[in-house]
Amino acid sequence: MSQASEPSPPGPTPATATSTRTARARQLRLVGLIVALAVLAAALVPIVLATGPPTRDELLEQAGLKGKQQLVIGVKDDQPGISQRLSNNVWKGFDVDIAYLIAGYLGFDHSQVRFVPIESEDRARRQARDNDGFVIVDLVIASYSINERRKEEGAVFSASYLHTEQSAITLKSFEGQVSSLEDLRGLTVCSLTTSTSIQRLAEAGARPVGRNRISECVQELYDGKVQAVTTDAAILAGFVTADQPGDDGQRFPVTLNNPKPLRHWDIGSSPQEKWGINVGPNQALLDLVDLALYESAQDEENSTWENAYNANLRWQQGYNLPQPVAEQQQPEARKVEVRQWPWERIALPTPAHPGSSPSPARPAARAGWRGRGRHSSGC
Repeated sequence: MSQASEPSPPGPTPATATSTRTARARQLRLVGLIVALAVLAAALVPIVLATGPPTRDELLEQAGLKGKQQLVIGVKDDQPGISQRLSNNVWKGFDVDIAYLIAGYLGFDHSQVRFVPIESEDRARRQARDNDGFVIVDLVIASYSINERRKEEGAVFSASYLHTEQSAITLKSFEGQVSSLEDLRGLTVCSLTTSTSIQRLAEAGARPVGRNRISECVQELYDGKVQAVTTDAAILAGFVTADQPGDDGQRFPVTLNNPKPLRHWDIGSSPQEKWGINVGPNQALLDLVDLALYESAQDEENSTWENAYNANLRWQQGYNLPQPVAEQQQPEARKVEVRQWPWERIALPTPAHPGSSPSPARPAARAGWRGRGRHSSGC
């Protein structure tokens, strides 16, 4: 007699089926996580956009620079080493290099920067003579010392980009000694009409003469009409250096008549001068300029400021002793907050400077001469 066969017990589930279900579950969890993150991001973006600081691009828009084809900058044209227009209409000097630094950060290359000569009395209102008329410039970068009187006149200053101090020059043949303003007592001394040093010269017993351009003062010194000239040391240094060669053979061309050797005097009681950029009543532009200066000072691989200092000021020091020309380090700048996503901070470099060649790595911080903490003379 045959027996009925009993059903066999179920065998193990194939491994391929288990792994497929596991992978599918993981995919579903991943999709769910992505959806949750997307919903969270969609909720957070409007909050960040509404409450965070503006982006650099938004600042450019607010400053009226988006789509602008030319940046007009008021500079001096008669200060060798600071800002001088050469006979071939090329501009050269420390302020010129700083102007290119700022312009590059704002998105303008060298060909889009237009320099216009500006007189000292016109710097507060940013009004420069252009051919037969006047033009309101975007920025004033013209050896412009920051002080309260000028702020009251309407100047809106950026952070300082150079520190120097007031000094005096005489002909090298001058037989006296000048270690203070009081040593100029009884002498006819020239300075800029807009400078507060005019009043201090009178208080010291000198006979002050005011001129609109410092080159006019130096010409009168050559001509024997005045015995001394006083203003910022960084300005006077270029006239003292005159046609002397730099380390690389460069020279500041002499454009005045009958030049004579000059001597630079450290007058000791002079004030510290902090040069700033007048941006006018445009908060977004002020933030951008300060941001450019801040990033220049903080970026160890950006040596644009040092290159400008070395090319225009550092090499003059030997010709101007015992007077220091200017501090050898870029001043600290105001930190401006701009909105960046975390991945931008990690992945994106500092905004490029169009028209500028790559700079060598910044050397270790150098111990530079520091001003002696005096009040500003407003030269």
